[in-house]
Amino acid sequence: MSLIARFLDPKNDFAFRQVFGTKKHKDILIHFLNDVLKRSGEQMITDVQFLSPIQDPEIAAKKQSIVDVLCKDESGCQFIIEMQVARTTGFKERAVYYASKAYVNQMVKGGQYEDLKEVIFIAIIDYELFPDKAHYHSTHRLVDEETHERDLSGLRFEFLQLPQFEKKLDEISTMVEKWCYYFKYAPETTAEDLEKLVGSDEVIKEAYEALNTVYWTDNELMLYEQEMKNENDALSMLRQAELEGMEKGREDERLVVAKNLLQAGVAVSIISQSTGLTEAEIEASRNSR
Repeated sequence: MSLIARFLDPKNDFAFRQVFGTKKHKDILIHFLNDVLKRSGEQMITDVQFLSPIQDPEIAAKKQSIVDVLCKDESGCQFIIEMQVARTTGFKERAVYYASKAYVNQMVKGGQYEDLKEVIFIAIIDYELFPDKAHYHSTHRLVDEETHERDLSGLRFEFLQLPQFEKKLDEISTMVEKWCYYFKYAPETTAEDLEKLVGSDEVIKEAYEALNTVYWTDNELMLYEQEMKNENDALSMLRQAELEGMEKGREDERLVVAKNLLQAGVAVSIISQSTGLTEAEIEASRNSR
């Protein structure tokens, strides 16, 4: 087995579920939820119950609809927590789907609409989902466009975009900032860094200790490495697809230019020199749509 850093990477799906999706570390999850949602006093979450993370049996059978963590608090409010590393087409739509599905699934035969509880979707994202937003943390709710009043409740979305989080260790002052630092820099955090980061917030220390390889079994480390390999393979395939898409786009542009030059009466040999296309490709474009 290859050498692994003292603190594992919480962005790894297996590691993330081990820390935030198990009863053993339930207090870490509760603290994280209260910090991100700014819950305090009587609104604080004191306990959670883990639910099956499968949102739709038919789609889940195709391994397309499984979230990382799904739980509910004492009031029945449900929380979906996802770690998203790879840029995925339709992730925003998927977030709405997951939250809506969880909201609808609360309704049982004979139930009342007013008994439906809020569903909160929280995503930690390792790419820029909202590139135009300067701040790393954004909250999305249903509001009146004119008055910004929240007349309709039921769904809420919280996104933590790690690339937009640029604060240095000495600049961190809030718990959400500490969590972002944890997600972004855990594998490279030194003992000295950890002491500065923790301060009086022992839950951060506990979250780091949950990633400490000392407390992981050989089987857990093997599963962690396998998941890391799967994620790296997926990222490599994604980058390759993006490169191929860019190349295809450039080729399509050259074909359009070639066709326009043909219509203008420019010689095929000159078009070939100008576009880099072969004469055969240029001739083929003559009759293409």
